[in-house]
Amino acid sequence: MGGGGGGGGGGGGDVVCNIFTFTLSLMMIIFLSSISLSYAYDPLDPYGTVTITWDFLTQSDTDTYDIKVSIFNLQQYRHVELPGWRLKWTWNKSEVIWDMRGAEAVEQGDCSAFKGSGAGDLPHCCLKRPVITDLLPGTPYNMQYKNCCKGGVLSSMNQDPSKYLSSFGISIGNFHANPAGSNKSFDKLNLTMPTDFSLGIPGYSCGDAFLVPPTRYSDEKGQGRRWKQTLETWNITCTYSQFQASRAPKCCVSLSAFYNTTIVGCPRCSCGCQRLGGAKCIESGDKPPPSVLKLPTEQQAAISPPLVTCSQHMCPIRVHWHVKQSYKEYWRVKITITNLNFLKNYSDWNLVVQHPNLKSVRQLFSFNYHPLTTYGNINDTGMFWGIKFYNDMILPSGNQGNAQSEMLLHKDEGIFTFREGWAFPRRISFNGDDCVMPPPDDYPTLPNIAATLKPYMLLVSFIMFLAVASLALF
Repeated sequence: MGGGGGGGGGGGGDVVCNIFTFTLSLMMIIFLSSISLSYAYDPLDPYGTVTITWDFLTQSDTDTYDIKVSIFNLQQYRHVELPGWRLKWTWNKSEVIWDMRGAEAVEQGDCSAFKGSGAGDLPHCCLKRPVITDLLPGTPYNMQYKNCCKGGVLSSMNQDPSKYLSSFGISIGNFHANPAGSNKSFDKLNLTMPTDFSLGIPGYSCGDAFLVPPTRYSDEKGQGRRWKQTLETWNITCTYSQFQASRAPKCCVSLSAFYNTTIVGCPRCSCGCQRLGGAKCIESGDKPPPSVLKLPTEQQAAISPPLVTCSQHMCPIRVHWHVKQSYKEYWRVKITITNLNFLKNYSDWNLVVQHPNLKSVRQLFSFNYHPLTTYGNINDTGMFWGIKFYNDMILPSGNQGNAQSEMLLHKDEGIFTFREGWAFPRRISFNGDDCVMPPPDDYPTLPNIAATLKPYMLLVSFIMFLAVASLALF
């Protein structure tokens, strides 16, 4: 009996253990599903990264190398805006930068160790962790390098393919080699690469350098028929996280439609709440304090949280989607982007919208448009941006602080409807950051026919119903 009791106790323990395991697994699933995809993996741009490439071109001494550093923005719609990238890394030992073309180190650092070497000029930078910035447009030709001098700004691949790359040349001394016996197949130079790379842009984090096959390039003296390759090539991959860039969202969405008089505003406290969490705002019609206006433009734009127009949502950017008109075979939408930030203009902005009818866009009046096909034949996402020299810059808060366009879409048979909020977008992002959407229950709805009938019309309808019912009985 005692053994049977012990066996029963063991069975009960197994049941308790199984219940605990199931509960723990369920909690993990709920927790993981509650994490927004926009804070880690972006399903609309699954392969989007910023890649830094180090190409070792020549070796002029035992420990001195000429290197080409390139920064590729391989993201479909997220761009790098002003004040631009500020590339950083940490040297392993006593490496120094002797010379640079197309970029410059912010500080030279202490180069006194080279004062008595008789080598002539001092190194360009002797810091353990240098900070490198791009040169500005209009830099003298003798200081330029191919694909340099954009002020650190990188366009996305879709918006302007000619400006998604930035490069500079660098000459590095005291570049130490690893101990002999490296097992890496491509590591011919056996070098010790710097560590702790950073783009200097909020939201981006970079991994360690890793070896890749050497870069091949056309020999300028070979009339395009001869190819050369670098001594060695290393890559560093950087990814973006909206949560790391800013704990608070940066934009919100409001909705309206011609068939409903209700305007659904941005959700309350979308980006902050007035008088809470250090939020700063100015009433409509007022101007920013003189102390703020005296700051340099870059410092004004970097103020956090941003100085915005006082509102219930406190967002610097509001996107309004208005279902404007319905035709027999088409329907029209108006998109308005309003800048409520008093101190920042948005140049080369872009908007990404997810909606099932975007595959049938027929005409766009004041924006550029490019479809984003991320999975097979699914085409429900599109990228919008301004027309050059017309509305590619959204000025600070005020009468001119907006950009707008209308869009004509075809009514696809079998899926088009104005019911249940189908005409409104599923997701909107501005400059790569997701905007806060109103809850679906608040979307403008089609009018209720019964509610719009006059009382006498209801009476007439009731009498007609009774008459039909009486005829049916007899």
